Amino acid sequence: MSTSHIEIEDLISRIAMGDRTAFRTLYGRTSAKLFGVCLRVLDDRALAEEALQEAYAKIWTRAGQYRVNGYSPMTWLITLARNTAVDRRRARDAGGRRRTSPIDAADLIADPAPGAAQQAEARGEARALHLCMSELPPERAEMVRRAYLDGATYAELADATGTKLNTVRTWLRRSLMQLRECLSR
Repeated sequence: MSTSHIEIEDLISRIAMGDRTAFRTLYGRTSAKLFGVCLRVLDDRALAEEALQEAYAKIWTRAGQYRVNGYSPMTWLITLARNTAVDRRRARDAGGRRRTSPIDAADLIADPAPGAAQQAEARGEARALHLCMSELPPERAEMVRRAYLDGATYAELADATGTKLNTVRTWLRRSLMQLRECLSR
């Protein structure tokens, strides 16, 4: 079953009122996608699971801060998950700890992947995003990819491109606004 924007917004508003059933439902419908975001940023299953748990704790406590604005509520959820994962990556990198153990085969048995309907919806969303990304200048599109898919920090992007930090922030903000506008058409 596909989860619409309105359904997710309704679940978030119910969570803001302390509705545990709505929280369980939101988790069931969004955790695979948010786990994918965390895993992509951290490249470590155990850390991604911890980041996901922390992200859902933030969703529970911050649901009242969510504002319906016409944009996808998944954007809010993904941003919380991504920022949580980036914070964990920074802490991991600062501590010099890297993954030293291979992924256990048992971790690969359970498949949290979305069902066929969710996959079809995700493919449609991916196509729309790809088309909108192609409207951005190539260097800005690459910056968005590195920041929001690979988890690069603004400072890392500024260093890599030789651009001032505030300029990177401005470019990313404007690029995201352009993407939101394109995706809402």
